[in-house]
Amino acid sequence: MKLPLDIKENKENLIEKRYSFTELVDTYLKRIRKSDKRINSFITITEKAAYDRVRFFDKEIVSKGSKIFDQYPLAGVVVSHKDMFLTKGIKTTAGSKVLSDYIPAYSSTVVEKLEKAGCILIGKTNQDAWGHGSSGENSDFGPTKNPWNEKMVSGGSSSGSAAAVSMQFSMIATGTDTCGSVRVPANYCGIVGLKPTYGSVSRYGVIAMASSLDSIGHMAKTTEDVESVFNITKGVDSKDANVSKGKFIRENNPVIGIPKEFFVEGLDSQIKDNIEKNIKLLGSLGYKFKEVSLPLTKNAISVYYIIMPAEVSSNLARYDGIRYGNKRTSFSEEAKRRIMLGSYVLSSGYIDKYYLKAAKVRNKIIKEIDRVFNDVDMLIAPVAPTTAFLLGEKSNDPLKMYLNDIYAATASITGIPAISIPSGFTKDGMPIGFQIMGPRFSEKILFDLGKNYQENTTHHLEVPSL
Repeated sequence: MKLPLDIKENKENLIEKRYSFTELVDTYLKRIRKSDKRINSFITITEKAAYDRVRFFDKEIVSKGSKIFDQYPLAGVVVSHKDMFLTKGIKTTAGSKVLSDYIPAYSSTVVEKLEKAGCILIGKTNQDAWGHGSSGENSDFGPTKNPWNEKMVSGGSSSGSAAAVSMQFSMIATGTDTCGSVRVPANYCGIVGLKPTYGSVSRYGVIAMASSLDSIGHMAKTTEDVESVFNITKGVDSKDANVSKGKFIRENNPVIGIPKEFFVEGLDSQIKDNIEKNIKLLGSLGYKFKEVSLPLTKNAISVYYIIMPAEVSSNLARYDGIRYGNKRTSFSEEAKRRIMLGSYVLSSGYIDKYYLKAAKVRNKIIKEIDRVFNDVDMLIAPVAPTTAFLLGEKSNDPLKMYLNDIYAATASITGIPAISIPSGFTKDGMPIGFQIMGPRFSEKILFDLGKNYQENTTHHLEVPSL
């Protein structure tokens, strides 16, 4: 059975009875059994839960036909959740052996919303432990390998989610983006990845990394599918006080800013050439471009790597091995490194020198971003300085690895939305893409651009071989 590439095609196939819900899950699980041992995108496969769900839908569609989609708009959409998302009765590890046997008593708001919309959970995906990483190599359950070349990283920390969608192990996937952890793996694996506006999607029931930075993101093959999922998951949640509806109004004929500081030495020439080519394509579709300057954004990565470990050290303090989970000796080297860095910048005598100064610079960068959005509607930028790199290439050099987040940091510390869009392949056959950032709560214009772009290109239709 040939799997559908998007939600719309899947719905049509189910309505026309080209396949049943059970046959759909059969095919996904067959692909996983055949190829995931070498990709390592899943920590837990939820086969029983998936079949329990599809038996219900197979009966419902017989009695209700297409009306089933009025009640369940995402009926039959197979989803995988990053293992940061609590799933009631299903093991949730955060990619760490500290929680290797933890089974939550409740599910996150996002998991509940997608289940209520009709999604079928196929499994919990691999990730850098606690979300600490941009390569997928920091998982306590082994690295996720890139579906396009198993010698390469898949990106992180939502590594398994990106690989699962790319390999068609699931149609959509959830992730968390604290500093590119959805956008970078989506970019490396050739799919669409959304980091929404901070506070637009509830974080309730998602294991926290850095609370003022964590955003709940979504991945799929198409922008249209990411938009469909976002429309289900967004909105006020009484369990998360940070969630806001937000409001954004913008005129037609959007202007896209090209930040000159983002196209400097250190950016891979193939990425730069690809973005320049796609700027011309978008120009032919009616978009206007304007060079802008964001001089303070060079400090964004430094600010991030002060604020983030400070919040990490606070959030990980709860894992004491007494109430639940294993002993703290189970923490990996990267987790220990971030706990120590965070404790240091928050310690007496250093909090003013580092943490409070970083908070002040963060506010200045937010003001700079707000100012530039008075002149343009969106920004175009690279997602990462290089395409996917070799497994092990940067794992022994934490500073080099941290700099991989340099283009992702701006959207994260300012709380603005950003979407990563696949835009071709390198001469070595690795996915390449770009990101579009917009003002807070401007997801609609990002989706419009992404859909327009994908209607005029075919990069997103490519699937790696099993």
